[in-house]
Amino acid sequence: MRNKGPKKNVGGVLARLFIKNHDKVNDQKVRKQYGNLSSIVGITVNFLLFITKFIVGTLSGSIAIVGDGFNNLSDAGSSVISFISFKMSSKPADKEHPFGHARIEYISSSVVAVVILFIGFELLKTSISKIINPINVAFSIQIVSVLVFSIISKLWLYFFNKRIGAHINSTLMKATAADSLSDVLATSVVLLSIIVGHFTNFKLDGYMGVIVSVFIMVSGINILRETVNSIIGRGPSKELINLIKNFIGKYDGIIGIHDLVVHDYGPGHCFASAHVEVDANEDLLKSHDLIDNIERDISIDHGINLVIHLDPIVTDDPYVQELKQLTEKIVTDIDNSLSIHDFRIVKGSTHKNLIFDVSMPYQCSLSEESIQEQIIEKISEVDKDLHVVLTIDHSFVSSPNRKTMK
Repeated sequence: MRNKGPKKNVGGVLARLFIKNHDKVNDQKVRKQYGNLSSIVGITVNFLLFITKFIVGTLSGSIAIVGDGFNNLSDAGSSVISFISFKMSSKPADKEHPFGHARIEYISSSVVAVVILFIGFELLKTSISKIINPINVAFSIQIVSVLVFSIISKLWLYFFNKRIGAHINSTLMKATAADSLSDVLATSVVLLSIIVGHFTNFKLDGYMGVIVSVFIMVSGINILRETVNSIIGRGPSKELINLIKNFIGKYDGIIGIHDLVVHDYGPGHCFASAHVEVDANEDLLKSHDLIDNIERDISIDHGINLVIHLDPIVTDDPYVQELKQLTEKIVTDIDNSLSIHDFRIVKGSTHKNLIFDVSMPYQCSLSEESIQEQIIEKISEVDKDLHVVLTIDHSFVSSPNRKTMK
């Protein structure tokens, strides 16, 4: 989807300086440049923080500071992985991967999460050892200054990566931002332990190291859960659903939309399909041209590869409309989350076939059998000559899978 340009902050200034056509985030080349910029900044800042904390922590004898430094080193390594990921995910589609390589970004996010978990676990073991065998930690203004500088630097990295992640819709950048925020909390805890230990003589270094390790591991678990959901295949956001439906619905001649399915093949690789209802009396070539225009326009404006199935519906038969409204009421009375589509009547010599589909969201607590029995029973009470032929399908989006245009 199209996004506005980055805000006028340090991240926005860097984007304007180093990224050509920085506002065209649907372009894979531009996304790659954003990823490269974020990775290079992350490698530079985190490596400098690691060197500084390693030296200061070693000289002061603080395992918490050294552990915090190695956490920064893991972040620098994660930025290297991000750099490689954006390079690989921006590769064009090929014979073996016709939908592109953008999902590599999800795999890289998982690798980053595993690295973070490993660093956190190793720090936890070392910190427990420090609790069993505590030592005094040196205190100086230089140590405090280094930790305060680290907090400010990581807080800036958090906002920097968060804005880029939102701007280019990157789970990897959002994961990096979340990791930076956990680093802010972790370093703050280390700073607190140094200050408290100096003024009270309590040896909190090992305990604070445990807290830091927990922060690190929780961050890794959250990132891993987020990326695993993306790899398995999560439902589209309500914003994306509404964008697609509203975009289609703004064209004259569109009566309704149903059976919307969205496939995510990684950032910038969104594929969707939908059934769109038009007047059955409209010229077929004209309706087909309308559908072609919608597919082309949404691709240009929002980078969505949309395939539309044309559903002609009868709009000028009062009897059909009356039965349709009656059926809609019966279905929604059973459960408000249900909806119908592809409604039609086929008249025979002895009875009339009432044919339609019922869209059933996954959150509906009723069984398919119960829904079908209730619908058939209530329609038969209205007219015994109506033979109901219904198909229950599941909505692939998180909101009602049908929208009627007015």
